[in-house]
Amino acid sequence: MTVGFIMMCHTALDRAAQVARYWASHGAPVVVHVDARVPAQDFDSLGRALADLDMVSFCKRFKCDWGTWSLVQAAQAGATQMLSRHPEVGHVFLASGACLPLRPLHELAEYLAARPGTDFIESVTTAEVGWTVGGIDMERFTLRFPFSWKKRRRLFDAYVDFQRRIGFKRKIPGGIVPHLGSQWWCLSRPTLTAILQDPDRPLHDRYFRRVWIPDESYFQSLARLYATNIESRSLTLSKFDYQGKPHIFYDDHLQLLRRSDCFVARKIWPKADKLYATFLSDRPAESLAEPNPSKIDRLFSKAVERRTRGRPGLYMQSRFPRQDHENGKTSAQYSIFQGFSDLFENFEGWLAKYVGARVHGHLFGPDRVAFAGGERMFNGCLSDSAALRDYNPRGFLTNLIWNGRGERQCFMFSPRDTQDINWFTATDPNAQISVISGAWAVPLFHSQMDFSEIRREAARLQQIEIEHLNILRSMYVKARVRIWTMAEFIENPMEPLQMIIDEISPRATRRLTEAPQMIDLTGFGQFLQNLRNQGMQPRLMGDFPVAGETVPPPRRRPYLVK
Repeated sequence: MTVGFIMMCHTALDRAAQVARYWASHGAPVVVHVDARVPAQDFDSLGRALADLDMVSFCKRFKCDWGTWSLVQAAQAGATQMLSRHPEVGHVFLASGACLPLRPLHELAEYLAARPGTDFIESVTTAEVGWTVGGIDMERFTLRFPFSWKKRRRLFDAYVDFQRRIGFKRKIPGGIVPHLGSQWWCLSRPTLTAILQDPDRPLHDRYFRRVWIPDESYFQSLARLYATNIESRSLTLSKFDYQGKPHIFYDDHLQLLRRSDCFVARKIWPKADKLYATFLSDRPAESLAEPNPSKIDRLFSKAVERRTRGRPGLYMQSRFPRQDHENGKTSAQYSIFQGFSDLFENFEGWLAKYVGARVHGHLFGPDRVAFAGGERMFNGCLSDSAALRDYNPRGFLTNLIWNGRGERQCFMFSPRDTQDINWFTATDPNAQISVISGAWAVPLFHSQMDFSEIRREAARLQQIEIEHLNILRSMYVKARVRIWTMAEFIENPMEPLQMIIDEISPRATRRLTEAPQMIDLTGFGQFLQNLRNQGMQPRLMGDFPVAGETVPPPRRRPYLVK
């Protein structure tokens, strides 16, 4: 007893001829079905290429469309011819013209000879199938589908909706329990004979003719009636993406295909010369292992995840995700400091000394991008041009974090800066946002502008910061946010600074020994009172005395008695 192959071909006939010759020359009969749409010239050329092989024959041709009954007719014609012409065949293997044998034929023959009554066909009920695409599971067996889903999609959808509205349901023939599975099967001779010679075959064929995608259900359902031992799996390695489209194997998948220990693989790229040369050559038995496609499932799962979710924080032309459906808004953690550069002198330099991070100035300043060290260009050719940055502020930030991977990025922020990233950073789990509210008033306090201009600018900046703080206090925030009023912060600046540095550099055990130099605030309380006198109410700075103490007195710690 041996194994026979039915090949379903419609393209790349030269590659199909190579595979058919390999199987036939090693003792396996081959029946070839060529799609009736293939030009006569190409069909005749294929016939001439295989004319010297007595083990190769051609069956009746059908015009085959995806998901239609014609595919089952083609398989029936090939199987009928195989069983009638080759009584020595014990198993019939259905393959496509894009299939490629991965192991020597004698290994497959020995494997099937050791299991003479076993049928290898994926056959599961609709409740167990997780790969159906299109929203139709059990309905594919109870509705009628006379229109092609690919070619006449509008008629297909309209007719399905019509049947649902009127409550139409087809009766499933008695004894049949609908099953689904891969169309690439390997059935034993007794099971296949019983399916093709069943007295009820006209009834079965008439019913499945109007089932959606019958090539994935006809043999899968009928095998359950006659098989004595079904292994619900295919001996053909075929992988599909999240859209139900088959993965194509190329030359660089050589080692991956070898590792699977499967007998046949599809779908092979027609120009994969290395794959065809390697697997169609005569070679000794490499392995007697059980076919195990799960060995490479992990790699395919990673590939699907990479394609659908992408890498965290990476935005690229080939996979630009929808807003709020990203696999991470940014690629690494970063810190934003609002008000610190207004309250302290050279805060950027002081922070860089204590943390192993790249500390930038105001990246979103109105005039230019203040990269660390005054650089004009950052990694990835990010320019300091404010116009380029403002074209897509979110893209600028995500690019900066992505291009600075391996080094934490910190930058200053202010109500004077571009505010377009506020919601983005507030909803980013990678963001650490520290705010000293009201500190924007310190530069106004030291400015030499006319006081009426100061009042207008203070009112504008306060409104901007209020809106930002409302965002940071919303229920949608995912960033780590800390907010102090200016008065709270300067009471004891060392404690919050130590907290911030410990979060940025958690492994460091270094304690702060000095705070950054605070800008002189003598008379700041009177400045705030002058704003009130002019009709502007400062609301974000906290309580500052008008006279006497220039800043609120430090809070004294109570003694601990042990």
